[in-house]
Amino acid sequence: MSSSKHLHFIGICGTAMGSTAAALRALGYTISGSDEKVYPPMSDVLRDAGITLTEGYRAENLPATANLYVVGNAISRGNEELETLLERKLPYVSMAELLKTEVIQGKRSFVVSGTHGKTTTSTMLAWIFEHAGKNPGFMIGGVPENFVSGARFNHSDLFVIEGDEYDTAYFDKRSKFLHYLPECAIVNNIEFDHADIFSDLAAILLTFQRLLNSVPRNGLVLLNGDDKNCLSLKSYSPVKTVGLGQECSERIHITEASPEGTAFEINGVPFSVPMIGEFNVRNAAMCICAARHAGLTDDEIRAGLESFKGIRRRQQVRGVAGGVTVMDDFGHHPTALRETLRGLRQKYPGQRLWAVFEPRSNTSRRNLLQNELIEALKEADGSVIAAVANPEKVAEAERLDTAKVAQSVSQAGKACFFEPNTDAIVARLKAETKPGDVIVIFSNGGFDGIHGKLLTALA
Repeated sequence: MSSSKHLHFIGICGTAMGSTAAALRALGYTISGSDEKVYPPMSDVLRDAGITLTEGYRAENLPATANLYVVGNAISRGNEELETLLERKLPYVSMAELLKTEVIQGKRSFVVSGTHGKTTTSTMLAWIFEHAGKNPGFMIGGVPENFVSGARFNHSDLFVIEGDEYDTAYFDKRSKFLHYLPECAIVNNIEFDHADIFSDLAAILLTFQRLLNSVPRNGLVLLNGDDKNCLSLKSYSPVKTVGLGQECSERIHITEASPEGTAFEINGVPFSVPMIGEFNVRNAAMCICAARHAGLTDDEIRAGLESFKGIRRRQQVRGVAGGVTVMDDFGHHPTALRETLRGLRQKYPGQRLWAVFEPRSNTSRRNLLQNELIEALKEADGSVIAAVANPEKVAEAERLDTAKVAQSVSQAGKACFFEPNTDAIVARLKAETKPGDVIVIFSNGGFDGIHGKLLTALA
């Protein structure tokens, strides 16, 4: 890691770009950057770190002193700053390539991948290392409760990174995780997602196969042994299969589930985690196997797991009003909704669960997983589905039919309502809920400030 370089970030206020910029600034790099939308909290984080920010993309933003220019994933041709960069033949990289060359090379890289559970699993593993005194570096696409930020770069030989299968940049359509040099690759699960990037499941399986192809022969691949898509992958490196099935080499057995947490065993060895739901046990089991590979003892791993606080926007209680609990969750894929709702049954036994879903991601706005969404919403006692965000970006024939979803769930005996806007959703929930109910709001965006509006209305 060289601290004498000047890096300029185009699109610096994205969560990952901003976290990377701030972490490199802490190492002594000179950092500057620009973005179309410079606003808190990321703008405050960056300015507090001593980073020069410019709002808007203009040719004059490009500093002549920079050694390297980092082009964000959201930047495309026609951007004035990018066009000038290309005309001047200045050296540029993607953020993923920057992480590879400036941060990861030479380290023991633990790459956490999969359609679901990446953020929780990578944060949990980083915390297990931290609690054991290993001072790991990490890059996480969320806000971890155990750390002050989502990224830390240092001289530790351990590095944990959330491995996203989304593409790298406008000029590099490979998945980001193909840059991360894994010694240990965790594959939590594989489903069809990112319909704007991948044509079908086969394309997704191909990119995960390429990830496994980059693991060295002295490394380790950890696969979900209960997921047929994961099991279809081949590996030249050692493989352990982790799951509840009899064929798994690292077999999970859940021994006790309470509202406060879950106890389980791996091949008869006991562990516990202060989290709910089978999916979080699976996440923890992957971390245990990865931490063992890193050389930690089971006692060190247990202590880290038991003090794990989770991730912001993952089953995060935003408040209680009128006896109704309002919760925020980042879930936007039917499987994530289903597993979260099943886990919440463990935390809130005997209470009515309401799910509110905003179809906002590129996949959830489409009807590709419409039937799976209907099945997921049936897990709740009642649900509300919002209008498709930015519907004009999806052809009508391909668009999620929200009225059909609401009708199908209701016909199955679980009340489901389609409401066209936030105010209508709040009014519906105010009329339908009663003290003791739990409302979980699923969205990967701000959802028009619905959490605060709902708490105000219920109070």
